[in-house]
Amino acid sequence: MKPSLSVTSRQLMWREMHDYLMIALGMLSYAIGWTVFLLPNDITTGGVPGIASIVYWATGLNVQYTYFAINGGLLIASLVVLGWKFSVKTIFAVLVMTFILPIIQSATSGLHLLGDQPFMACVIGASFCGSGIGIAFSANGSSGGTDIIAAIINKYRDITLGRVILMTDMIIISSSYFVLHDWEKVVYGFATLYISSFVLDQVVNSARQSVQFFIISKQYEEIGRRINKDLHRGVTVIDGTGLYTGLGIKMMFVLAKKRESTTIFRLIKDIDPEAFVSQSSVIGVYGEGFDHIKVK
Repeated sequence: MKPSLSVTSRQLMWREMHDYLMIALGMLSYAIGWTVFLLPNDITTGGVPGIASIVYWATGLNVQYTYFAINGGLLIASLVVLGWKFSVKTIFAVLVMTFILPIIQSATSGLHLLGDQPFMACVIGASFCGSGIGIAFSANGSSGGTDIIAAIINKYRDITLGRVILMTDMIIISSSYFVLHDWEKVVYGFATLYISSFVLDQVVNSARQSVQFFIISKQYEEIGRRINKDLHRGVTVIDGTGLYTGLGIKMMFVLAKKRESTTIFRLIKDIDPEAFVSQSSVIGVYGEGFDHIKVK
């Protein structure tokens, strides 16, 4: 039986609230890693925070102002390419980060953790930052900056988010030498970038991996239409026969990105909680919406 409209509305409201809470948690984690462990130890991170750090070291301008200003232009690109839903959550993340940064800086103004252990500061700070970005991405948002660039590229190319961020941030970290004049700090910056990218990919659970679904449900038409509409994924309906009952059944075959699994399960549960669903990982998927076939 289909759930009532009121139940569905409550579920959708809770999911949106959950996403925004997770984004706020992710931004808190990132802010702690950046302003408590990295910034006081002159360790550069990537993206807009890296640019904001360099501007801070060069001019003394508080990082929240640079962070907020640069993200404005990138958010316009996000609205055009990624759509309103992703961009609204990204705007929320940028506002939360801008609000949290001065609070954490004020609360830790006299605190200089791991000042004599820069490598430990690098590892811990990068872990906080990578976890924060990963949590935000898992909730369909981002912290802005190169996260937006990564999300745009990931939409059209099956490249992990961490790898895109790793490539786009190398120039920013290298440029910190012109302010710090210390190659050791630059090396720590690269280590920070690598660790945060690795942690990010672990949090989003390997964004490149694809999965396949076999779904058996009496409401297969509605489930199939929702998958087509909400996820823009193809659905193949296969005729089958239950060996024990001898009755004909309709079985749906769906290929999707692993990060879309939660959305598919939610969708199925909303329409038919008693549906029979099988999910499995696949080594490679080639064709429209996935990888291109590459043969030497």
